[in-house]
Amino acid sequence: MTEQRPGRSLTELSGLGPRMAERLERLGITTQHSLLFHLPYRYQDRTRVVAMGSLAPEQEAGCQGVVRAAEVVGRRRPMFVVRIEDGSGFLTLRFFQVRDYLKRTLQPGRGVWAFGTVRRGSVGLEMVHPEIEASGEAPPDPPSHLTPVYPLTEGLTQGRLRSWIAQALTRNRSRLPEHLPETLRAEHGWPALPDALEAVHRPDAEADVEALLAFRTPAQERLVFEELLAHHLALRKVGQQRRQARAPALTGTGSLTEGLREALPFELTGAQRRAWDEVRADLAGDRPMQRLIQGDVGSGKTVVAALAILQAVESGYQAALMAPTEILAEQHGATLKEWLEPMGLTVHWLAGSLPERERRAEADAIANGAARVVVGTHALFQKEVRFAELGLVVIDEQHRFGVHQRMALKEKGRDPHLLIMTATPIPRTLAMTAFADLEGSVIDELPPGRQPVDTVGISDARRDEVEARIRDAVAGGQQAYWVCPLVDESEMLQLEAATATHERLQAAFPELEVGLIHGRMSPEEKEAAMTAFKDGGTHLLVATPVIEVGVDVPNATLMVIEHAERMGLAQLHQLRGRVGRGSRKSACVLLYHPPLGDKAKRRIAAMRETNDGFRIAQVDLELRGPGEVLGTRQTGLEQMRIADLGRDRALVPALPRAADTLLSDDPDAADALIRRWVGERAVYGEVG
Repeated sequence: MTEQRPGRSLTELSGLGPRMAERLERLGITTQHSLLFHLPYRYQDRTRVVAMGSLAPEQEAGCQGVVRAAEVVGRRRPMFVVRIEDGSGFLTLRFFQVRDYLKRTLQPGRGVWAFGTVRRGSVGLEMVHPEIEASGEAPPDPPSHLTPVYPLTEGLTQGRLRSWIAQALTRNRSRLPEHLPETLRAEHGWPALPDALEAVHRPDAEADVEALLAFRTPAQERLVFEELLAHHLALRKVGQQRRQARAPALTGTGSLTEGLREALPFELTGAQRRAWDEVRADLAGDRPMQRLIQGDVGSGKTVVAALAILQAVESGYQAALMAPTEILAEQHGATLKEWLEPMGLTVHWLAGSLPERERRAEADAIANGAARVVVGTHALFQKEVRFAELGLVVIDEQHRFGVHQRMALKEKGRDPHLLIMTATPIPRTLAMTAFADLEGSVIDELPPGRQPVDTVGISDARRDEVEARIRDAVAGGQQAYWVCPLVDESEMLQLEAATATHERLQAAFPELEVGLIHGRMSPEEKEAAMTAFKDGGTHLLVATPVIEVGVDVPNATLMVIEHAERMGLAQLHQLRGRVGRGSRKSACVLLYHPPLGDKAKRRIAAMRETNDGFRIAQVDLELRGPGEVLGTRQTGLEQMRIADLGRDRALVPALPRAADTLLSDDPDAADALIRRWVGERAVYGEVG
């Protein structure tokens, strides 16, 4: 049964005129059906009456009493102050705005029920702007069910929203189409849609409040699953649409790819060979490849990308590699030059920092097909850049790019093959939901000889011990990084800045060469600083997190991260990956300023306990949520109404089978679910 569209008008509801309908539209609510899917994010228990004599400050409570006094106080800023009693004590109700209806409603002798947060007042306990109901001499009864609390927008109140939702429930109960198969609902013990919405909007007073707040009731789980399924279906359908397109079959000759494998000073790991086999097979087909390669820091994803680029060139097409920052793009450019130029291939470079004349020359070479391999930043998807025969797009660190930016580059060719790489492992629960349109490859094996990095957390009060450790490392012929979060001093945050730290460490280590690199330096300055470090001329490199990705110095065995408590887990893991790239034992020191908050303790504990990027990514997801882990422009997940992938990850494994069933048995229901939860955004670039 398909969703009824456009649905019954909001203005049919009592008290809801055109002006309020406009305000509801800000929340994405345009019909009575969409109003019913605007779900509570928490609940208040107003069913219990608390005696005034037992109230405590900061308590959220409901009380019944009789008004004993009511007056307007203050001249400059008049307030309406009401005193109520219940025999066990008294309570003051304070309203900062004097309204006529309040004066009419709260007259001495009237019974009143009040709900709010208790606080200390000038004469005993009080509630400020409580929600109230008044009647005759006897106080009204409290609500018979738990009270939902909804997301609001300016000009809306909880009371009005509750009233409209209650009306919509009554009017539409028999009109709500069911899209989840009965077998699926029975398997999980989930109620039918009308019963689920009733239970979520108006839970019984006896309902399990803990389960409701944890979103663990059958009604909530059913609706959460619906929302996750709708996003999963939307991406699956887009993936199907893309696979109906035609891409150039990049079969290649094997001359360049085999030439690179023979020239490499190392053998591919089993995981690299498996990923390359999957990519090679995709490229040889006439459907656009849509593959995500996940591999932990240092696992060797770039080699697989280079082989894919060579297969595209062998087949007579251009290949483009895009990275989010110039320093990472430069690193990729340098690596590809080292591998490809001995084979007679020129690696072209396009970035916003190029002088205008050079940028135009590179754009011309791309347009006329002379540039077969192009590396760059977001400059690659500017309108003036046109490719002659783009067959492959490789995007590194995809979570840094918005969907629209990715699509803009993909549209530079006739449905070119798309290979996405990330060294930020994505938890399976997130990948199954956010990347349902992509095939996945995982490089889960580090090259031979690599050793796990030992990680410790140390208070910055023990800075002298850390500096002594640097001396020992350099004395042993090794190098070290010292990473700081900011470039310049910030009095507000009181963080060590890279510039100040550089000066201090130069004074502390007069016998060492101490370098500096940060994002505000010119590309030439950054390249000079990195070259000096790679060549061993610099013993200690002070840096901001610009070195987070892409920098490869096997002789660097010690990483010190200043103010580690201020950084996210993904960034800490990426930074740690800059060491441990050779055969020597390496270490990472997380220097923090106590006291640590709970989240900072969990981040540092996770870093100490494991080098496994996927385990770290799961903790990161639990701490930050999917929108932050992926980047808020990446996907619509951070805009989900009630689903939370950190909390609801146990539901995710059931999504593919449910999606298969709907797409094969009832495609209309699949479309209706997408409309219900995602909207009419049917192309991938708009799903997020």
